[in-house]
This record gives sequence, structure tokens and C-alpha cells, in this order.
Amino acid sequence: MTNKLLIRTETAQQSSTRQQRAPRILVVGIIGLLAIVGLGLLAVPILVGTNAFFAASAGCSGQQTGTAGQPPAGPKARSIPSNFLFWYKKVGQQYGVPWTILAGIGTVESNNGQTGLPGVHSGQNGFGAAGPMQIGIEGASGNSWGGAPIHSASQVVAGVATDENGDGTANVYDPPDAIAGAAKYLINANVQANPSAAIFSYNHLQSYVQSVLMYAGQYAGGNFSVASAQLPAANSAAGCVQAAGGVPAVQAPTQAVAAVISFAEQQLGKPYLWGGTGPDAFDCSGLMMMAYRAAGISIARTSQAQWASETRVPASQVQPGDLVFFAGSDGTVTDPGHVGLVIGGGKMIEAYATGFPIRLSSYANRGAIGFTEPWAGAKGTNPATPASTAPPASTGSPGAPAPPKGGIPIPGSAVSSPPTTR
Repeated sequence: MTNKLLIRTETAQQSSTRQQRAPRILVVGIIGLLAIVGLGLLAVPILVGTNAFFAASAGCSGQQTGTAGQPPAGPKARSIPSNFLFWYKKVGQQYGVPWTILAGIGTVESNNGQTGLPGVHSGQNGFGAAGPMQIGIEGASGNSWGGAPIHSASQVVAGVATDENGDGTANVYDPPDAIAGAAKYLINANVQANPSAAIFSYNHLQSYVQSVLMYAGQYAGGNFSVASAQLPAANSAAGCVQAAGGVPAVQAPTQAVAAVISFAEQQLGKPYLWGGTGPDAFDCSGLMMMAYRAAGISIARTSQAQWASETRVPASQVQPGDLVFFAGSDGTVTDPGHVGLVIGGGKMIEAYATGFPIRLSSYANRGAIGFTEPWAGAKGTNPATPASTAPPASTGSPGAPAPPKGGIPIPGSAVSSPPTTR
């Protein structure tokens, strides 16, 4: 419209109009550019916020807040009955709890409602827990549900009882109600800040936490990590974990150590496999052996043999390239079952357990029993010198929970084990 008006102006004014048009176009261009920049600035907080949120979810705190950032479903999520999978996702989104944690609990407790053990579909188990999520209704489990197992939704109770599907009743045996009740319990246990401690609160067994996190990791798609590695000995804070990337600068003491760490870094994000020595998957000691082999240094195959055959160093003298050992679920203080590669700053690279990708994590406050320095000798096979065998500061520290003989937790098995407090 502006151009038409300009064309119709008198000939005597055309020269003046041409002189005015350039600055007008410039002004319009500047305004348009500012508008684009403004829209970009509006988008930036969204993008930055999203990235920061996912980093927090998969990183140091394992934190989940709000209703966004839910893990995508991986192929193994298809094994979950469709009605349970729907409610896990819906409730997880609603309460800001990773749906995979809810699914992990449901799997361990009742095989997602598919077990016929007592208390899942009616009544209670021997400890007073009921429903597919095995929430306490009486007895040793206490009444975490609140009120009768099935009661009117209008009844006010001191518990997590919920009418999630809006049918007018809060029913601990009804999957949507039970899943929502479990989400409330986890929220009260601060799952958004410390998932591992919240799961431990749900059932006070370290093996239970490991099992839930294992299934949660299997159900999640991509590299989304639902929780930190640190399993709570009591109410301890979770350790810092990164699924992949973000490896800090490392000051390697030798070129050989630099090669060891470089190899380990290249494996970040690959899956854990019991007995795996690469190239596509590793277990904890297999990763250590292959990393050192990449630097031309031969070390033993298993964590127990690595601990027994290498030069030990005190914690005060630990350097990048050293190995850090833990009792692990299949080992002891004198015969450790888990090992990681120290990279400095209290961090290590480890192949942690089934369902967890190879990752960067903290070894602080995880009950390390000691350190070795395979690169200290020419071949890294110096006989071990006696070191302090004091027990770890925290009992029940995590190690590699996957046993060698197919010991994946049996879905629904938790209902037969005593939940100490719920």
C-alpha cells in the first residue's frame, strides 16, 4: 500500500520521495530485525531451560521437577501391559516423577500386576502390603495408603490413597489409583531431588533399589538416566553421575595413562554387559582391562584378580589412571566385585550395572575399599602390597549388581520379601 501511494505522488516530489524511501526501508528493516531477535530471545530461555532440565534429570542430582522431561520409552517398555504403561506415563507426567521409576517399582513388586501372589489383587501379603504397587495398608508395612484399601474418594485420609481414574473410589488394587498413590509416596520421600533415597524409603533394601533402577534403565529409551548412581546407606545424598559426555579435563601422569583414559572415554554411553570386553558392551573389569590393553599394559580380567595383582596406593596419593574398588553385590571387602577408572577430581569412569550405560560418576561416599595403580610397573602387574583393609565407611555401597548366572531380579519377587518400613 505504501508503494502505491509513493508511485502516485507528483513528479516534482519523486526525487524527495526517493531520498526518503531509503531511510524508511532501513527503519522497517531494523524493526523487522529487532522483532526476529526478540522472538529469538523469547525462544532462548525455553531452549536453555530444556537443556538444563534434561542435564539435571540425567546428571548430578537425578532431579525431576514439573511435568516435563519424561524419559522416552525404549523397546523393552513393550513388555509392560498396555494399561499399566499408559498409567505409568500419565501419572509420571502428572506428578513430575519419572514414569520409568514407577514402572520399575511395579515390575519388582508385582510384575506389573501379572503375579498371582497374595495381596496383589485382593487381601494383603504377609507384611500388610497390597495392590500392584504393594502399598502398606496395615501390619508391619503400616497404613501408608490411608483408610480402608477401597473407600470413597470423598473420604479424607492421612495417606496416599487416590482416585486417579475418577471412578469415585480410592482402590489400592486398581492400577491407576495404586500407581498414583506410589507417585505421591515418592514425592513425599523427595524423589525429585534424590530418586535412589526415595526408592530406598519405599522398601528398605539396597537390592530393591538396584532392581528398581535396573528395570527403570531398561524401560527408558535413549541415554536418559532416571536416577543417580549413589544408593543411600541411610539418607545420604545421591552421587554425581553423567551418562555420557561432559568429561572434565584430565591431567594424566603419563602418556600411557592418557591412552587408558582416552579409550575409556570413547566407551561412554555404551551398554553394560556381564562378561563384556567390547567393542560394543563391557562389564566393569572388562572395561578396565581393555582400556589398559589399549595403552599396551596387560592387567587381569576380573576385579578380584585386579585387586590382588596390582600395586595399591593410599587414597591420599590417588592419580588419574588408578583403579578404585568396591565390595559390590558379588564381592567382599577383601575380594571386591566392582571397579572403576579414576580420572581425577573424585570422578571415575565405570561400567556400573545392567540397564546403565557406561558413565562418568563420583566415587566419593560410595564405600571404596581401596585403590591400585596398574601403570606403576612396566607391565602393570606388580604384586600387591598390603594395604589397609578397613571396611568401607558406608555399608551397603553399590557395586555391579548383575550376577554371572542370569541373576536379573524376578519381576514380582519383592512381594515375598519383607519390606522393613513403608
